[in-house]
Amino acid sequence: MDPDLSPDQRLLRETTERFIEANLPLDKLRELIDAGGQVGPSYWLEAAELGWFAFLAPESLGGGSVSGDGVLDAVILAELRGRYLQPGAFIDTNLAVATLAREGSEEQRTKVVPALIAGEAAVAWAVADETGDWSGPTGVGYEPAGGGYRLTGRKGLVVEAQSAQWLLVTAGGPDGPAQFLLPTSAPGVTVEVLTGLDLSRRLCEVHFDGVEVDGSALVGALGGAAAAVDAQLLLASVLATAETVGAMQHLFDLTVRYCKDRVAFGRPIGSFQAVKHQLADTSLALEMSHAVTAGAAREAQREGRGAAHAASMTKAFVGDAAVELAHRCWQLFGGIAYTWEHDFHLYLRRLTTDASLYGSPTWHRERICQLAGL
Repeated sequence: MDPDLSPDQRLLRETTERFIEANLPLDKLRELIDAGGQVGPSYWLEAAELGWFAFLAPESLGGGSVSGDGVLDAVILAELRGRYLQPGAFIDTNLAVATLAREGSEEQRTKVVPALIAGEAAVAWAVADETGDWSGPTGVGYEPAGGGYRLTGRKGLVVEAQSAQWLLVTAGGPDGPAQFLLPTSAPGVTVEVLTGLDLSRRLCEVHFDGVEVDGSALVGALGGAAAAVDAQLLLASVLATAETVGAMQHLFDLTVRYCKDRVAFGRPIGSFQAVKHQLADTSLALEMSHAVTAGAAREAQREGRGAAHAASMTKAFVGDAAVELAHRCWQLFGGIAYTWEHDFHLYLRRLTTDASLYGSPTWHRERICQLAGL
């Protein structure tokens, strides 16, 4: 994404790409989709050995990044994951690691965080309600109960909750918004896998039917979760956008290759002026998406005052650009893009879903106005 990568970051990218190509390239992903399965524990344990979940945790907890710039390293990895349509709660687990390392109790920091970094467990971030509001405290409420808390309600668009061991839940209550970390196996928790457009990744709805947790499940101060949710949304937006840009780049590369190979009227269709214009416009949107994503990542790494604004602006822009790119590529592929055997539909599904996940373009434009005080 960024030409100014350090040697360590280039090594991270090369190592990660080799790992994905060896373990879950597109042909193996298709087999997994056809079988209705999901990646096994060995995938995550090996990924953890490469540092996939350590970028945003301090060395004292077993974390650390290859370059010292944890967000930028995570963005490099996220882009590759998007390019290869990798499944799993990579984003959610990383933002949970960052949150627990900063806000968590001693038990959460010393027991849960090391397990997440080691790839022994994953976290699903339950923040959005069923209407697609990602602000946090809606959908699930909490109330005091027997020295702990009782959670009731449901959350939507939870990524890969069916395979996660933990839920990081945002709930509203009498003392203000609060976050809780609880196991997916807790009594009263029901994970419903939704039938979604994206075949490479599962989205879930999580129901909380009077789930009782003790005080140790609380993350941070009771009623003080608003700032934590904002930080999580910022990070999720940047990493999700990087995944989207990776998928956009691969789909564009496929399209260019097809336009060079497909012959009509005795010449490659890429030689026709109308096709050239279409590719040029698509390339421009792609380069702009790369640029704004790199800028948002640098702002997030610096924790600058404009980081939240940049993240939402980028998420909104890239969300729209991704869907537009997919439709332009669709027109250039023509009929072959309608076939199940071609990879186009997998990328169309992913990019369309990406546009709404972690906040739709419309939702983020509204958030930009709120951040600006409008």
